[in-house]
Amino acid sequence: MTSPTIVTDRDSGRGHWAFGAAIAALLVAAAPYGVRAEAPVSASTPLTPVSLPSDAGVPAAAPAVPDTEIKVRLDRSGLAIAGEHLHIALLRRFYAAHGYEPVWDTRKAQANALLQAVQRAGEHGLDPELFHVSALRDPAALPTIDRDLLLSDAFLAYADALARGVLPVELRMDDEDLKPEPVDVATALDNAIASPDPAAAIEALAPNSPEYQTLRRALQYYHSAAAAPAVSEPAPRGAPGHHQGGRGPAAPSATANQTRARQVAIALERLRWLPRSMPADRVWVNTASAQLVLYRSNRPTFTTRVVVGESDKQTPEVQATISSVLFNPPWNVPRSIAAKEILPKLSQDPGYLERHHMIVRHGGLIQQLPGDKSALGQVKFEMHNRFDVYLHDTPMKNLFSTDNRRRSHGCVRVQNPRELAALLLQRPMETINQRIGLGHTNSLPLAEAVPVFFVYQTVFVDQNGALEFRPDFYQRDDEVWQHLHRIPQAGIAQGEPAGQRRG
Repeated sequence: MTSPTIVTDRDSGRGHWAFGAAIAALLVAAAPYGVRAEAPVSASTPLTPVSLPSDAGVPAAAPAVPDTEIKVRLDRSGLAIAGEHLHIALLRRFYAAHGYEPVWDTRKAQANALLQAVQRAGEHGLDPELFHVSALRDPAALPTIDRDLLLSDAFLAYADALARGVLPVELRMDDEDLKPEPVDVATALDNAIASPDPAAAIEALAPNSPEYQTLRRALQYYHSAAAAPAVSEPAPRGAPGHHQGGRGPAAPSATANQTRARQVAIALERLRWLPRSMPADRVWVNTASAQLVLYRSNRPTFTTRVVVGESDKQTPEVQATISSVLFNPPWNVPRSIAAKEILPKLSQDPGYLERHHMIVRHGGLIQQLPGDKSALGQVKFEMHNRFDVYLHDTPMKNLFSTDNRRRSHGCVRVQNPRELAALLLQRPMETINQRIGLGHTNSLPLAEAVPVFFVYQTVFVDQNGALEFRPDFYQRDDEVWQHLHRIPQAGIAQGEPAGQRRG
């Protein structure tokens, strides 16, 4: 399905904080990440210490550090504003480098610049209210320590969201396993304070890829179109309502543009889960579009269709490395598949194993022998990962011509595996055919291992710069969206660990 395209597109005195209207605060038990609440704040409610839970994960302070008010707060209290928990672990790391003393009263210019950056979080698809923007409209209304902690938490949380996503890997579902390089956001904030442009230093934590920038422009377009859908300004190429000539279709409704904006915001979050230094040579599998692309020197050199996991057997989002190619591979049937799909058939069909070239190995393992009828086909790409998913051939070639290519148990079947093998091994097709022609299982190592990414991108920029949309067949987008805006969602427990994929 071809879809729309967006291409291009201080005053140092105490109490003189010019940020806006009055705020207030409530205190609740602390947690590194908690449930957001929408309760209104009262300007008369002070921050009050409460006991930390025993599992708050706050390390003991070094004995030599004096017990400043900030240190006492962070050691013994959990702080929150209107139910929004502060990031205690991040705050402790940040203030440890500053002797647990206030930071921002002597750095008002930096605080103003950083707060303005936080207020622009919507440009990254992030709700500024995730970072205490309403609460910080009038910092002067707060006591000094409360103000300092809130400003620090807003900046640290925003830096962390840009560096790792609002949903870092430890808070996602178990099969959303992609993650960027580690970043110490406390150090990053210190570096920003010391830089000539603190806001730019924090913004640099976000991806800077062409795709991320294109999606940011798309987000701005859809937000503008939703606010003024009848505007006569021409849309960017490929955007809804854009056409080459004549009278095009009616402009999408505000609701349709809001939906697109939400989809793009989710896509931006998923890009924040990826490494910033993307390997120039890589295999890229988008399970949402059921397509594989091989990149060499950051340029797409080969594209093929793939078959991915069914909706109740979803292919995970994971990074691995292809180290070798296995020819004429046997299939060791996973015990779960054997128990659910094969063993129940044996009582009714005793010849089932023999007809499908299967044998029972030591320990009861069922193995399908190599051959042109093997479920793995004649080529398997070895890529170690904790999910035990991989790329492979298949005898069911008819599946690649269908629109619904979600038909596997989670592994990814490749339409043109011999061509992919030749490109990865940098060998002629004759070598690939000879290896398969041997008839028995054999392998060839890659001269240099190639990273492979299994991603789930319902919105992405294609090789021609076009913005593409795909249906959310795996129903993962809503899980992400729930964390990108401030409205609390029922069923998300405080500190909820990553869970198993819900089928």
